[in-house]
Amino acid sequence: MIDTLILGPCQHENIKHATFMYEKIKLAAESSCKEFYYKSSFDKANRTSGNTMRGKGLDVTLSELRELKETYPECKILTDIHDVNQVETIRDKYFDVVDVLQVPAFLSRQTDLIQSCCENGFIVNIKKGQFMAPWDVKGILSKTQDASKEVWITERGTSFGYNTLVNDFTGMQYIMDNYDCKFVYDVTHSVQKPGGLGTSSGGNREYIPRLAYAAAAMGVNNFFLETHDNPDNAPSDGPNMIPIEKLSDVLYKLRVITDMSNMGMKNSD
Repeated sequence: MIDTLILGPCQHENIKHATFMYEKIKLAAESSCKEFYYKSSFDKANRTSGNTMRGKGLDVTLSELRELKETYPECKILTDIHDVNQVETIRDKYFDVVDVLQVPAFLSRQTDLIQSCCENGFIVNIKKGQFMAPWDVKGILSKTQDASKEVWITERGTSFGYNTLVNDFTGMQYIMDNYDCKFVYDVTHSVQKPGGLGTSSGGNREYIPRLAYAAAAMGVNNFFLETHDNPDNAPSDGPNMIPIEKLSDVLYKLRVITDMSNMGMKNSD
């Protein structure tokens, strides 16, 4: 059984779409993992171009996600933030909505932001920057000592030349072996090509399944996968999202490999 899955579209579109996506994701995920979080962003501030769609904004998005949570009380929600003011607004107005605050990779060195997330009662998921070495995670975690809840570290690929990311699986193992925190593998952003389409990011979604399976085989138990019902027309990150109709098959195979890996590691002990 997979421990944790983070699943959802890149950005929130509307309550109808969020309800549709959550129902599909729940059906695909609930037999494969111990827990899953519905991921959706209110603002995609780190965009290639200033002319691309950023999202519906904090108040519209989180008000509609509150509706989703009222319909599905078991729903756990992760969203990303970009500054301390957003953290404080979510704490004061939407603490009942958001379960996990996510620090984007480009902001993974922002001390005030990380500390604010940790001090305000949220689980915090920090994406390791594409520009950081595995051992740089020590510096990130030094800013989380006052965390009131769990702190997770997410790997989302490392810069490799222009417009390309690669995964260092030895680096992933280094993080898992050396730091006492939940390690998450963001498979979908690892196949992204930042700025690869000129005014937006490209990607190779066809590589997602096998990268996920390889990570499961080496002992990763927590996965981040963005998904969409029409990724080619999604407002952001479409080229690196799994089509929702393929999610069940990917998660089933991922669970099988995870179970085999966990059994093998227990036997080796």
